[in-house]
Amino acid sequence: MKSSFFYFFSVIAILSCSASNITVNAAHKAQNPGYWQQHVDYTMNINMDVKTYQYQGTQHLVYTNNSPDVLNRVYYHLFFNAFQPGSEMDVRSLTIADPDPRVKDRISKLAPEDQGFLKVTSLTQNGIALNYETVGTVLEVNLATPIQPGEQVTFDMVFNGQVPLQIRRAGKNNKEGVALSMAQWYPKLAEYDFEGWHADPYIAREFHGVWGNFDVSITIDKTYTIGGTGYLQNPSEIGHGYTTEKVKTKGDKLTWHFVAPNVHDFTWAADPNYTHDTMQVPNGPMLHFFYKNTMAKDKLENWKNLQPKTVELMQYYSEHVGQYPYKQYSVIQGGDGGMEYGMCTLITGEGTFNGLFGVTAHEMAHTWFQFLLASNESKHEWMDEGFTSYISDLAEDEILHKNSENPTKNAYRGYIYLAKSGKEQPLTTHSDRYVYNQAYSISAYSKGEVFLAQLGYVIGAENLKTTIKKYFDDFKFTHPKPLDIVRTAEKVSGLELDWYLIDFGQTTNTIDYGLKTVEGNTVTLERIGLMPMPIDLTVTYADGSTEDFYIPLQMMRGEKPTTATIIKDWAWAYPTYTFTTSKPVEKVQIDPKEKMADINKENNTN
Repeated sequence: MKSSFFYFFSVIAILSCSASNITVNAAHKAQNPGYWQQHVDYTMNINMDVKTYQYQGTQHLVYTNNSPDVLNRVYYHLFFNAFQPGSEMDVRSLTIADPDPRVKDRISKLAPEDQGFLKVTSLTQNGIALNYETVGTVLEVNLATPIQPGEQVTFDMVFNGQVPLQIRRAGKNNKEGVALSMAQWYPKLAEYDFEGWHADPYIAREFHGVWGNFDVSITIDKTYTIGGTGYLQNPSEIGHGYTTEKVKTKGDKLTWHFVAPNVHDFTWAADPNYTHDTMQVPNGPMLHFFYKNTMAKDKLENWKNLQPKTVELMQYYSEHVGQYPYKQYSVIQGGDGGMEYGMCTLITGEGTFNGLFGVTAHEMAHTWFQFLLASNESKHEWMDEGFTSYISDLAEDEILHKNSENPTKNAYRGYIYLAKSGKEQPLTTHSDRYVYNQAYSISAYSKGEVFLAQLGYVIGAENLKTTIKKYFDDFKFTHPKPLDIVRTAEKVSGLELDWYLIDFGQTTNTIDYGLKTVEGNTVTLERIGLMPMPIDLTVTYADGSTEDFYIPLQMMRGEKPTTATIIKDWAWAYPTYTFTTSKPVEKVQIDPKEKMADINKENNTN
């Protein structure tokens, strides 16, 4: 997400922006008049014991049923229950052929005090006690009365939790000594949309949440500094770098009060040794940085050097995707690598500067692809990981002045390896149900990135830039689906692109075009793979001159903008294609810029 278009929002402006989007992005609504999405308002109060790593909580949730359906049940996610021996996450890690090295058998060996849990002790609907059952990481709730279309109901909950040892994403005492990485820490209402409930168990992967507003108060030991989602409402009572005033505290604890408008999750981290820095993005948000002051000198310098580069990242994404709509963003040391959250990221912070910058670039880009464009990561993980990888590769290349001819080249290499390995599954596979972790990772990150990069090959680079911006404008603050990015590209380019989504996004069909024969000035190409594509090729004539040609794919019903010589369409069903040049041919090169994910480049030239 690069930039020069920013507006600095006041809290009132942010809240009014939030209110307008609660009823769904107007541009999206205009194109999809039947679209609806649910809405939640959370008010939570948490009291954390930093010695036992247990916490007590209350949750007041106002739920608006914007669907046309009557709801007889609701579901909550209880993510911390995954960190118990015998959980689905534990067993899956023990049985998959290539387990995540961060998890392996660690959950199975957790002592009781290091396990995670979320326990609901009381739950009411409009004041009436409800019957509910905890099933692994999901709370199944029978309602007192069905929720009617358009109805707003109130759920009040009392719960308690224990923070697990840091293993995956959230937890206590990560490998760098961060005390609390609090992601997926509260009972979170599951999403309901036109596909029904999404009450997926937490096994290993990603998330999907309901848009809404959060009001969260966290009471914790006064020596701890907190960073995360939301705007701090009481800086004069807190200090800790949020105000220059000295704060007089009573007792051993402080209560931090945060408000986060129009988000679909709330994350925080805390540590007694955090340094808290800020840096203002010109005409944009305030950046916050939280990192341990106990690190070695060179690591502390990396965090200082990261800050102006993070400003550049925010500017890049805001220019090339869309304006960042909140007034702050935080980069926080914590977690187990890098993971994106609302208005913040948790990243480990003791590596090299390039590693720190690269992870920050990727995780910040997720603010656009998955947080503001809130696709269902569990079902369409490639839409957030792949699109994020695409834009962050471009951002890194520009900001670090790499000047790569193709910043996405490694993604192509990864995808082609997977396509030829025999282990590939279609991108329609649920993220938890890949046979191999490696296949999931390459599919989500590399093939997802190639999907977008190669779309630029199909429709033209400038059309892709316009498509990305329009996709953001039309679908921000909603839950876009794969068809939405393709339809946006169709509207921008005027081309038919359903074949592209079907073959590359829903099958494991591969691209393989080859040069069959060159005889004088007659060239014959062949389609070997099942997936159709338009073809760019360069011809070198016997006299040493060159000419670029473009062969349109007939089912596209048009051509991308090009300076190449456009010749007749190639209809997919025909396995070969012959054309005649004006002069004798010396050499032919299919896809000379390698922007097509052709799995066999050896047959692309003579």
